[in-house]
Amino acid sequence: MILEQIPIGPMQNFGYVLGDGKTKEGAIVDPGWDADTLLSAAKRHGLLIKKIILTHAHYDHVKALQEMVDKTKAEVVIHEDEPFDAKRYSTAIVLVKDNDSIPIGGLKMKVIHTPGHTPGSICLLHGRKMITGDTLFVGGCGRVDLPGSDPEQMWQTMQKLRKMDDGIEIFPGHDYGDTPSSPFGHEKKHNPFLSSGTKEDFFGERL
Repeated sequence: MILEQIPIGPMQNFGYVLGDGKTKEGAIVDPGWDADTLLSAAKRHGLLIKKIILTHAHYDHVKALQEMVDKTKAEVVIHEDEPFDAKRYSTAIVLVKDNDSIPIGGLKMKVIHTPGHTPGSICLLHGRKMITGDTLFVGGCGRVDLPGSDPEQMWQTMQKLRKMDDGIEIFPGHDYGDTPSSPFGHEKKHNPFLSSGTKEDFFGERL
C-alpha cells in the first residue's frame, strides 16, 4: 500500500494520499487545504485518484473538497451519520458504516466508526496502518466541546480503540504530537485519553 502523510494548511493538518501500487488507483483523505499539493504527491506515485475519503466534515478537513472534486471527478466517501451535505460538492457520494470496506484498487480500507468528535467520524485501517482523523492524535484526542460532539461517545470510542493491536501505527489528522505517527502500544501507555482508567478520569482529562 502507498500511504503518504502530507502537512497541509495553517492549522497543522495532515492530508493523506493512499494507493494501490499495482493498479495505480488512489484516494485522497481529508482535503482540508492545498489540493494541488495533495495531487502533486499522487502524481509522483503515478496514481489516478478515484476516491476522496472524509474522516469527518469539519471545515479544516473539507475546505479544498470542491477543488479536489472538480480536478479529479472522484467520488466522495463519508460516514452515513456525518451531518454534512456532500451532494453540494458532488453527485457521486458513497455513504459508509462501521466495518464497511472501501476498495482502492486491490486494497480494502476497513471503516471503523469512531463517533465523539463528530457523529460520523471514522478511522481507516489497512494492515498495520490506521488513519485516525481527529479521533485520535499522537498524545491526544479530538475535542468534545464542539457542536455535534459527544463526550460519552468519545469515551466509548477510546475503549474501542484500546483493543487495537499494539503494533498498529496511527496516522492522525493533525500534527499535534511529538512524532507524526505512533504505534498503539506507545499510545496506550502515554496518551492520557487512551490510557484513562475510568470514565471519570477521561472526562477529567478531556473536559
